Amino acid sequence: MINNFLIINFIGQDDKLGLRINKDFFIHVIKKEDNMSETLVSKILKFLLKHKVKLNQNFSVIVNQGPGSYSGVRIALSVAKGLEISNKVKLFGFRNTDLKQFDLENIEQLLNKKLIEKKLIKPIYLS
Repeated sequence: MINNFLIINFIGQDDKLGLRINKDFFIHVIKKEDNMSETLVSKILKFLLKHKVKLNQNFSVIVNQGPGSYSGVRIALSVAKGLEISNKVKLFGFRNTDLKQFDLENIEQLLNKKLIEKKLIKPIYLS
């Protein structure tokens, strides 16, 4: 079961980060002007530091695999893979169409219905 996680929704529209620690859930909206590859990593790190998150093998990262913009999906996957390698977190992916709304209730439904994929990241790009 996935308890504590960071969810990255960075596909070029309505970009957000979500964080569940213990039973608390926090959302950070990524503004369009901030939506650049150089700022995603620093935004994630500030978001995790703000909520005093310890990344380890008991923590999970869930990343949106698309469909979405090519750059956004690739950047999100790269950052998530970097977190997996450097901190030994568990990595999962989901399809944008499986998450109706970015809130804890819908994310938990995504997890309960097993609509996430472990270790197999298959990005879907918009043409």
